[in-house]
Amino acid sequence: MPSMSVALVTGASSGIGLELARICVEDGHDTIIVANEPEIHDAASELGAQAVEADLATREGTQAVVAALGGQDVDLLFLNAGTGLGHTFLEQDLEGIERTVETNILGVLRLAHPLGRRMVARGQGRILITGSIAGFMPGPYQATYNASKAFLDNFSVGLAEELKDSGVTVTCLMPGLTDTKFFERAGMLDTPIGQAPKDDPAMVAAFGYGAMMKGTTQATPTFKNKAQAVIAEFLPAELVAKLHTRMAKPKDE
Repeated sequence: MPSMSVALVTGASSGIGLELARICVEDGHDTIIVANEPEIHDAASELGAQAVEADLATREGTQAVVAALGGQDVDLLFLNAGTGLGHTFLEQDLEGIERTVETNILGVLRLAHPLGRRMVARGQGRILITGSIAGFMPGPYQATYNASKAFLDNFSVGLAEELKDSGVTVTCLMPGLTDTKFFERAGMLDTPIGQAPKDDPAMVAAFGYGAMMKGTTQATPTFKNKAQAVIAEFLPAELVAKLHTRMAKPKDE
């Protein structure tokens, strides 16, 4: 891979995405960062990166990202943007539910497909998709988000297998609770999970970047997160759902 390779990071105005972008810049990559809010321009100024403000929940937003690349090839593709909602499915606004699915799933697919094709045509490239250990858990009071992450966790491994002889690697980063703006934006600060201790996003990003550069298919930072994922897979789904309720249900409900 050339020393001045191109990295594209979505969801990079804060949290794990911002830290991934920071690593890319420090590692000498020509870095393009994407988010659906004006703060992406502040992040770009801080890092010395190129900003694209686009809403990845929409087809127009993902097309804008591809258009911003022009004919430029992407060597490192970080599909990190995501959103979520707390409280029960029927209490949530349907528009917000649809937005969660469109951002977390369609936003990934609409970028992975055209940019992945370019990588395969060149015979090189690395893709990192931010899933979650939540994808192993039925998620009462967070049901759409957990289901969307289950899709990403599964899709990433399937895509990795399809591309195993292509020169393109796919890594699924599956963190646990991480100290980002997610819980505030999801309206979950009044839940045990929202108030629980969380991992440092810089640590999670460094772990994911390292796994991506090694070509690791699945990467979960910390023993605690790995243990939670394993337990969730082996326990009956109904029991996992009950345990998740204890953590995600608002304290006043």
